[in-house]
Amino acid sequence: MEQLRCVVERITYQNEQNGYSVLKCRVRGYQDLVTVVGSMPETHVGSVLTLGGSWRVDSKYGRQFAAETYEETLPATVYGIEKYLGSGLVRGIGPKFASRIVRQFGADTLNVIETEPDRLLDVPGIGKVRVERIKKSWVEQKEIKNIMLFLQSHDVSTAHATKVYKTYGSDSIRVVRENPYRLADDIWGIGFRTADTIAAKMGFGHDRFPRLRSGILYTLNALGDEGHCYATREQLCKTGAELLEVDEALISSALEEMIQAQDVVTEEEAVYLPPLYFSEVGTARRLQAVGKGEASIHVRTEGLRGRIEKRTGMNYDEIQMQAILTAAASKVLVLTGGPGTGKTTTTLGIISAFRETGARILLAAPTGRAAKRLSEATGMEAKTIHRLLEVKPPEGYQRNEENPLEGDVLIVDECSMIDIMLMYNLLKAVPDSMTLILVGDIDQLPSVGAGNVLRDIIDSGCFPVVRLTRIFRQAQTSRIIMNAHRINRGQMPDLSNGRNTDFFFMERETPEEAAATIEELVKTKLPRYYRVRPGEIQVLTPMQRGVVGATNLNQLLQQSVNPGEGGLRRGGYVYRERDKVMQIRNNYEKEVFNGDIGVVERVDLEDRTLSVRFDDRNVEYDVTELDELVLAYATTIHKAQGSEYPIVVMPVLMTHYVMLQRNLIYTGITRAKKGLVLVGTKKAIFHAVRTVTVSKRNTKLSQRLQQECSKAPLDSPGEHRPLPYFS
Repeated sequence: MEQLRCVVERITYQNEQNGYSVLKCRVRGYQDLVTVVGSMPETHVGSVLTLGGSWRVDSKYGRQFAAETYEETLPATVYGIEKYLGSGLVRGIGPKFASRIVRQFGADTLNVIETEPDRLLDVPGIGKVRVERIKKSWVEQKEIKNIMLFLQSHDVSTAHATKVYKTYGSDSIRVVRENPYRLADDIWGIGFRTADTIAAKMGFGHDRFPRLRSGILYTLNALGDEGHCYATREQLCKTGAELLEVDEALISSALEEMIQAQDVVTEEEAVYLPPLYFSEVGTARRLQAVGKGEASIHVRTEGLRGRIEKRTGMNYDEIQMQAILTAAASKVLVLTGGPGTGKTTTTLGIISAFRETGARILLAAPTGRAAKRLSEATGMEAKTIHRLLEVKPPEGYQRNEENPLEGDVLIVDECSMIDIMLMYNLLKAVPDSMTLILVGDIDQLPSVGAGNVLRDIIDSGCFPVVRLTRIFRQAQTSRIIMNAHRINRGQMPDLSNGRNTDFFFMERETPEEAAATIEELVKTKLPRYYRVRPGEIQVLTPMQRGVVGATNLNQLLQQSVNPGEGGLRRGGYVYRERDKVMQIRNNYEKEVFNGDIGVVERVDLEDRTLSVRFDDRNVEYDVTELDELVLAYATTIHKAQGSEYPIVVMPVLMTHYVMLQRNLIYTGITRAKKGLVLVGTKKAIFHAVRTVTVSKRNTKLSQRLQQECSKAPLDSPGEHRPLPYFS
């Protein structure tokens, strides 16, 4: 094994999951920078590395040093120290202040920071606040290094060391040693598999209860991520035994202990995580209570059509008028229909009917973009559900049963997106006297979270449903809308191109050809054709992985649309000013939620923070929080639910075979407002159109609603008289 000592000049790539890095290093005796590859997690610019490995020649990238072992030491030269501090390792010190500090203290710089940090006040421009930040960050970095070394000794990626330290502080190593499975319970982003790897390296017993418990919870959470509210006992024991490589009898025994400890809730053969069980039961109970409650306002239906059409200046067809009259006479109504069928027009009529009684009307939607669209369509204030419920961490939702919403009517749009937990929290805040109107497209993808709420409510037959099916004349001029309905009927869309169309198809056989075409469309062709900025064009793709998956397309489009060397690095990604980004988890403290899209407005390399503009406000992120963000030049169709974009580009190829189904391509197409370009093959589109085997989700909401409705036993659904379903 050869030895190489070098100084890290630039980090070209770093994988957050496994630590694999591509570094450009300065090596004595070499005029050009040397490329070093290997697993070197959390290495920083300016670090001095002693490497063990061998030279090799890569066919694409040329001569490289492949490192098998590495040891990091603090830099000894003034140049190295400046590079090291300027890398953003220490919060409060970026390239500018690193230069000033090193100019002041020279080779003694690191010793000053370690033993006499208050001397930093002698450096021009550094005040007490910055010195305190530097002190705190320096101590944290030392602690994090210890944790990283500990985790590294067990051959585990150390990308999450900062989060471990933030959660457990100086107790980090003790906690991990005692029960590594706590990491999966306590820290977002660290799952069971990571914790299990650590535990195995530590010699943690294969059949110990903490491992079995964590594996069962992981299995239930994984099913929740697939949309299921519960697992059957047989399904859970079988899947858990395969995951943990133990006998099913051990899983069954551990499950009994978990039931006793109330870690899970069982009902007959169904096993629930407690939040999902109580959300499902609570949603059924609250919907029935609202449905049976006495309305706080009453609409005079006689002559209503004439009054509304005069006030709104619109003509309503029979089904639309039926929806308005049913809303006026009901406590709970579901209004559904595809694009161009008049959901917005009908909603305006419903608002007009209630307004003449002086009703206080609240409008809400699951996402910021959907709420903004609802507000623009109605001319009234519309809030996200989270804002409506006044979420405030760590207490949670301020609006609830004790402090309900104030109003007479609540209209909620894009209800196909609402999962069971959000619906329950919403209904807890809806008083029994309030009228509830649920609006959504039942043919879209179901919610990302657990449950199939809108469909279950419709299938229960407990509440009136109006389905709009007529496509209005103005909508018939849009090929996007007409093709969406063709797809919904199981017909191939019209793929003929023309100058006066909003729907285009570009045939590309290979993923590489499709990716190159998408880059060209986003960078030059579509901005020139529609006179828009590239940032207004959204690429939607069925999957994260692959050449035309969201991950690869984001890297490609960032380099094409927003190139540059600078930016804040986290894992294998770099975030620059003007980058389009998406939040991928609910963060109640910052009031940003899964699926929210924003633009990076400012990157501060000194403080290692960036600011993202979400609609009407800026949100600050520390570098350790950047795993909550992903680039959003391209995103999955699932993540685009509830959003509308002026221009959409969508790859549809057989490489996405497992994801291609009718409601997925329908959802993607209906996100486009002005223009849509499909890039791929007719075969893939045909496969998606004819595939309707949508996986059934494990949920009992429909049955629970029927039970509440008729007090029939849970296992005897349908023994009640269903309410009207207009279509």
